[in-house]
Amino acid sequence: MPRLSISSLGVLLGLGLLTAAVGQSDAKAPLTRSERCANLSHQFDEALETHATATQVTAAKALQRKGNRYCAAKKQAQGIRMLANALKLLGVTPNDPVQ
Repeated sequence: MPRLSISSLGVLLGLGLLTAAVGQSDAKAPLTRSERCANLSHQFDEALETHATATQVTAAKALQRKGNRYCAAKKQAQGIRMLANALKLLGVTPNDPVQ
């Protein structure tokens, strides 16, 4: 009898884990660093159109170029920081999707 209840408990636990895994599969996958680089670079291009008169446009453009080079060189963490700082120089808050 104890063997039956232990195996039943194992089956119930397995079903619970399977249900939890299926429920999480509907969640949106987090962005990769490469995708984050592309999103921030695109956001910078859009922000540049509306904030072209910002006092630090030249410095922001330099940071964007540097950030894009880091992203292309597989150093996305540094590139993301550079692009975020470039946006901040324009007075724009970088989009930070929920991960």
